[in-house]
Amino acid sequence: MEQIAQGKNKASYRNSNTRIKIFEQDFKKSDILNEALNQARVEETGLRIPKLLKVCKTEGKWSIVTEYVEGVTLESLMEESPDQLENYMEQFVLLQKEILSKRSPLLTKLKDKMNRKISQSGLDATTRYDLHTRLNAMKDHVKVCHGDFNPSNVIVDKDGRLFVIDWSHATQGNGSADAARTYLLFELAGKHDWAELYLKMFCEMNDVARQYVYAWTPIIAASQLVKEKPKEQELLLRWVDVVDYD
Repeated sequence: MEQIAQGKNKASYRNSNTRIKIFEQDFKKSDILNEALNQARVEETGLRIPKLLKVCKTEGKWSIVTEYVEGVTLESLMEESPDQLENYMEQFVLLQKEILSKRSPLLTKLKDKMNRKISQSGLDATTRYDLHTRLNAMKDHVKVCHGDFNPSNVIVDKDGRLFVIDWSHATQGNGSADAARTYLLFELAGKHDWAELYLKMFCEMNDVARQYVYAWTPIIAASQLVKEKPKEQELLLRWVDVVDYD
């Protein structure tokens, strides 16, 4: 097997025409099974994603086996050809628009997940109350949301087709929340220009007010705090404190 990715407590390998994601022993079995279930449910929407093949144990550790898509990440193409950034970003936003057009009624509701994350964020009670109130006032939608939509999770094959991987955070809910997370992920990566271009295109292509996406950023930032990444803390806390744009 050839290692192709390494995470905090998981690693992915290529084995012929399959991709094997192997989880460490301390990874919750329920979270692994939920990720596989998300993948299966999203697959049923008809989106172009690697097919789930099986959940099993590999070398004594739980693993998820999917099809392997030969190609490069959209992120690497963006970095290698900055003169083509607008073209690649347009493809990226159109792909997200396609995802948001789908429905999967059995996926976890985004609001439920965000309420849990806010409760686990470690923020003080007054801030948590404010964030819960903001969240519960947001419009209820049932769009498929990726939950970690960034160009490193988009594989471009030799024919130029785009495949979306890593559906572990998938939910159903408000598309602007998913956009706020993508915007925040660009900012956390220090790619301010990408973030601004992305948000401009997302709002234009989906007829969404920039202020509405901004209104989600304190909620999304609070949910990101749960990951406890020291390098992200300062920026996330600034986003949590952002004022209402209404």
